[in-house]
Amino acid sequence: MTQHHQDERTRIRAAMDRLLAEQATASNGGLTIVALAAEAGVHRMALIKRHADLKNEFYERIRSKTRGVPETEKRLRETVTKLKKTIANQKAEIEDLRQQVTNLTLASAVLIHQTDTPQEPPTPPPGNVVQLRPPNT
Repeated sequence: MTQHHQDERTRIRAAMDRLLAEQATASNGGLTIVALAAEAGVHRMALIKRHADLKNEFYERIRSKTRGVPETEKRLRETVTKLKKTIANQKAEIEDLRQQVTNLTLASAVLIHQTDTPQEPPTPPPGNVVQLRPPNT
């Protein structure tokens, strides 16, 4: 490990301690990766990619401190629940539309069949009307 890499890890751990102690100096004090990166003075992607173990450690420490799930995870879970509900509603709507298509296709077939079968002879047009096509015979 290079000295720069080790220095980043030391700053990230110190930032974790400050955030969990609610003594933020360089961030808004939120218990998020963005706040941790700002507090440690490292880029957020460096924290996520190079120091993923520290990111996971941070979330574990939040869980143990708050005795629950972090706020960001709660919001994500709520979003997932809403999206699952939306998907279920859309699946039901698609199934309803498919049923309507089937019913309309059957109704169309019945109407076409009724127009193909002669029912009664058509009434002759009035004398002042000129037919553009001959009547079906």
